[in-house]
Amino acid sequence: SQLMQSFIHSFFFFCFSTDFLPFICDSCSGESATGEQSEPRAAGGSSSFPCSFTDCRGKELLPVICPQCEKHFCLAHRHQDDHKCEKLEVQKPRMAATKELVQRIVESKDGSKTKGRKGAKNSATAAKVALMKLKLHAAGDKGLPQTERTYFQVYLPKECKASSQPMFFCSKWSVGKVVDYAASLASLKNNNNILTAKKLRLCHPQSGEAVPMDVTLVSLLSHPETPLYNGGNVILEYLDNECTGLEDVSDYITPT
Repeated sequence: SQLMQSFIHSFFFFCFSTDFLPFICDSCSGESATGEQSEPRAAGGSSSFPCSFTDCRGKELLPVICPQCEKHFCLAHRHQDDHKCEKLEVQKPRMAATKELVQRIVESKDGSKTKGRKGAKNSATAAKVALMKLKLHAAGDKGLPQTERTYFQVYLPKECKASSQPMFFCSKWSVGKVVDYAASLASLKNNNNILTAKKLRLCHPQSGEAVPMDVTLVSLLSHPETPLYNGGNVILEYLDNECTGLEDVSDYITPT
């Protein structure tokens, strides 16, 4: 009958069997039960830009290009150290700067080498005790693996209302990136990209020396006579370009 023919025609030429769940079928404009969706499209119908970092599936609607290796990356991997850029220059003076910093700190301490070792041991012990408390309250990137986190009680510049704030950072970051991230967490003014402005610097809690910006945290923490400890203190302060550190750390941290 004509009614039966109409039913058969509808059954074979339309996908009504899958039109009850929530996605729109590209072929028949009906609702489809399949969970697959078409690739995201940028404005104007152009494809999105996939991240070039290994195993990353991130995509951006606009190109995010590394100026060194000229590859596309997602926002999470846009920095050279984040996508392990093949054009990233490992500066030779880094270890030399670290050794020089450590040497200045050692020479600035009074007393014999025995007293120096005892002081370092006491600082390490105090940091381990403080680390347990910091892990409960510290602010930072929750996406960082626990094995890569370094915790500090960060003492803020004198002009701040709050004296300090617990924070954690990635041990692979450079000190410069740590300073930028800490400034963001504490809502600090950061003019480190302006040549003539005072610079926000990370300073050692005992000597007051400003830590070189290109040194990584892991290089400081792994040094035999490391000036910083996971769970210890650091100081943030605005310094003039020619200034190499703080005159008196007791203005920030009261000796115990």
